[in-house]
Amino acid sequence: MRILVMSDSHGSVDKMVRCVELTEPDCILHLGDCVRDAERLQDRFPHIPMTLVPGNCDYGCFDEAEKLIELGGKRILMMHGHTRGVKYDLQRACYAAREFGADILLFGHTHRPLVDFDGSLYVMNPGTVGGRGNSPTYGVITINDKVYDCATYRL
Repeated sequence: MRILVMSDSHGSVDKMVRCVELTEPDCILHLGDCVRDAERLQDRFPHIPMTLVPGNCDYGCFDEAEKLIELGGKRILMMHGHTRGVKYDLQRACYAAREFGADILLFGHTHRPLVDFDGSLYVMNPGTVGGRGNSPTYGVITINDKVYDCATYRL
């Protein structure tokens, strides 16, 4: 299973389309800022399942700020990160992920790509596919049987 992870698109639907074309994912996860971009992407690729959470710029969106999902037998905690203060204390989000029994914690908000693995929990921020001030980045989770991996890429 190949999972495309994007965050902080900020109107860059064309860049998101390019990520889909490059990765040919089985599903897409969008971590907020801006969910309307994710909805436009879903219209373009209706055959690819998508899950999203709102970010701090998604005014009027009443979806859950955090979602625990299971894909390929792995538990994934999705959040934009603003509700857990990831810019200042990533450990709060990691603690929440462990409380939920997650194998993978996904967050955005900081616009900085990150992949870390402590032996039991993968932590990934795909960066910003919107690419403001940086070149656009995205993440890919690959799950095969019991083996799984997280990586970030520049577009």
